[in-house]
Amino acid sequence: MSEKVRVALDAMGGDNAPAEVVKGAVEAVNMENEIVVFLVGQEASLNRELSKYTYNHEQIAVVDAPDVIQTGEPPVMAIRKKKDSSMVRAFNLVKDGEADAFVSAGSSGAILVGGQVIVGRIRGVERPPMAPLIPTLKGVSLLVDSGANVDSRPSFLLQWAKMGSIYMEHIVGVKNPKVAIVNVGLEEEKGNLLVKETYPLLKECSDINFVGSIEARNIPNGDADVIVCDAFVGNVILKLYEGTASALISKIKGSLTKSFKTKIGALLIKKTLKQELKSLDATEYGGAPLIGLNGLVVKVHGNATSKEIRTSIIQCVKFKRENINEKIKESLKIS
Repeated sequence: MSEKVRVALDAMGGDNAPAEVVKGAVEAVNMENEIVVFLVGQEASLNRELSKYTYNHEQIAVVDAPDVIQTGEPPVMAIRKKKDSSMVRAFNLVKDGEADAFVSAGSSGAILVGGQVIVGRIRGVERPPMAPLIPTLKGVSLLVDSGANVDSRPSFLLQWAKMGSIYMEHIVGVKNPKVAIVNVGLEEEKGNLLVKETYPLLKECSDINFVGSIEARNIPNGDADVIVCDAFVGNVILKLYEGTASALISKIKGSLTKSFKTKIGALLIKKTLKQELKSLDATEYGGAPLIGLNGLVVKVHGNATSKEIRTSIIQCVKFKRENINEKIKESLKIS
């Protein structure tokens, strides 16, 4: 039997905590018996939520943490001062080797700080990027960085391309994934200073399958598997992506309920349409991992429901099973 994957879940983080977080944890362990979830948060509240469900009690343990880091708090100060918060205690479970992964819907800033300060970077990794999977016409692509490093250097992007390639190959199963850098045109001489300096580094790197520049409009086509950019650009792409998908789904649903005829048509295509719309739902792909840390750290949306919590917990299993961190060390020539 495989060793169980242990996930420290910040049960107080996010808009829908603790109810949706606890529900997601229960759904995860009911789907995957090789997971143990540490629900970290206010004990009485968590036990109250858990009492609503049936699950294997050996797979969920409550870790009491009386304090909570709020979204608006200064991240560095919050991580330093709130030692008894659910987030810091969950991070420490990973740091101390009691958990393999950390998942939270809490403050993005605090997660970035805690990940680097408490869990720590793999030696040799300059800056860990946030790397969500985004839907495309051909499946999914990895957007790296989408929120961790607004101000970046060419050497950062080169490392992200290598780490992103490892993730796509071993987690998603894409062989020899195509890597592209976000640009305002396809020509090599185009772009801002960061892109112009990074392009030749990617081009000369034998460890990746670099296919050149990609314009934002071609990202949804799936023209590249790993999309490399600084976090300012990546976050704009991600937010526009999510907003467009939401607006598109709303428009389609509205069109199908306009009249009696469209409602009949909707009934005829309901099953197929539901499957297609599901592919546009970012929550189907789990959270955004912070790649390059000593343990897996996953950030989910602040308004995450149980489904996103569940998929993010299960996402941790493959990361652990595939020894992604060891593969990163090997790729970056880290002993």
